[in-house]
Amino acid sequence: MQISALYVYPIKGCRGVALHTAEVQPIGLKDDRRYMVIDAHGRFLSQREVPQMAQISVQAAKNGWNLSHAQHGEITFRPITSGMTRNAVIWKNTAVVVDQGDAVAVWLTHVLSQPCRLVGLAAGYTRFVNAQYATSVNDAVSFADGFASLLTTDASLADLNQRLTTPIGMERFRPNIVVSGSTAWAEDAWRGVQVGGIRMTAVKPCARCVVTTTDQLSGERHQEPLVTLATFRKQELGVIFGQNMVHHQSGTIAVGDRVTLL
Repeated sequence: MQISALYVYPIKGCRGVALHTAEVQPIGLKDDRRYMVIDAHGRFLSQREVPQMAQISVQAAKNGWNLSHAQHGEITFRPITSGMTRNAVIWKNTAVVVDQGDAVAVWLTHVLSQPCRLVGLAAGYTRFVNAQYATSVNDAVSFADGFASLLTTDASLADLNQRLTTPIGMERFRPNIVVSGSTAWAEDAWRGVQVGGIRMTAVKPCARCVVTTTDQLSGERHQEPLVTLATFRKQELGVIFGQNMVHHQSGTIAVGDRVTLL
């Protein structure tokens, strides 16, 4: 088995970025979900409530990040890493964050048609993984839903697509690490995994939500693949596709790196 694709999502809920190499850090791949959009009440926004977030492209720019939208133009912001902090709610966590300024907030408010702000992780703040699934008290995560990274397999997507009238791409599942060379759904039984030279643990199957039904280019919603997945992938946790991972080492991984079970 080997890595067939790598992705990061610099702003939670916005479009992903495909990479050839990625730096693995304790809280996830470098630049993955380091920023998130919050509403007027300080609660995070995602494609669950705001599917048009899929239409916002995020690309690295000189000394910052460029955000663009086909109908609303673009803006570049330079990360603010220090200064006044505030609290923001992400699921059951209250995270300590740093606001990224008025200019990008005004642009996002216009694009998403509601008052919102962009925030980043505050230096020194650690958001820990749910203790029920953690491998140690130090397992931590960025603004991802719950775990350092999400792993999926090409074989499982191929099996799903054979059941769908219209095949879909892996981008619907917003993974970080995609693996080729396995059998379909083999990842259900994985625990210890070495990805390149990095040891990881699969701690929890990923229960899928309405985001998987959102076209990642247009933001349009459909019924699939959740309807079909529910016919054969429904478990107590929900409708399952992929594995949530925690990382035990730091380093670099790349497309083509070998993936082995420990």
